Amino acid sequence: MQNVINALRVLEEVAARQPVGVGEVARGLGLPKSTVQRSLKTLHEAGWIRPAGGEVTRWQVTSKALQIARRTELGLRDAAMPVMEELRQRTGETIHLMVPEGDAVVLIERLETDKPLRIVLPLGIRLPLHASANGKAVLAHLGGLLEDLPGYTDTTITDAGALRAELEAVRARGYADNRGEWRSDIAAVAAAVLGPDGPIASLSVSTPASRMPEELRAEYGKLVTQAARTLTDSLG
Repeated sequence: MQNVINALRVLEEVAARQPVGVGEVARGLGLPKSTVQRSLKTLHEAGWIRPAGGEVTRWQVTSKALQIARRTELGLRDAAMPVMEELRQRTGETIHLMVPEGDAVVLIERLETDKPLRIVLPLGIRLPLHASANGKAVLAHLGGLLEDLPGYTDTTITDAGALRAELEAVRARGYADNRGEWRSDIAAVAAAVLGPDGPIASLSVSTPASRMPEELRAEYGKLVTQAARTLTDSLG
């Protein structure tokens, strides 16, 4: 079992530092070079890593991890679509499905409103964790806080203490909201989809800022929280 754990740790270290040599990985993980070398050999034989630029002294990950991630994403999309459609019918607004990736959330699916005034975000766009409803919904269930909090609008939370209080409020009510914190013309509410080890995605209701008064914000917040719980349950 320890060999498997070591190999996974080495894979994560290579992904974070690539291209990287055995010595750098060993120092980063605090493991003996011989242990790291065995793990690298195993990962290479299994197709998870390859020599960087043809040099067997430095390694980088292959597309295998990405292929598996895409399959996982497809499963998430399949489970989410009926939940998203019901949420769109109940709100009449655009519904987003995002997944956490590093210091951001990435849009992987959307169902758009039929209303003529809408804000369309492209699939694959990255939104900051601290300045978006989807991001804060995820961040509320992660350990630690971000150190760098850049401002995007006048309402972006850039103070660590204020963000900590905001995330406590998110956990208390079950959903996060965005009051023009990334773009001043966008409002949203979002809730996290949770797995055994933390947030795996988030669902949101997104509208032009002019179309989300306080009473609707609270109503949509309850609906998106229910939808995220339904998706969490369907994923097991």
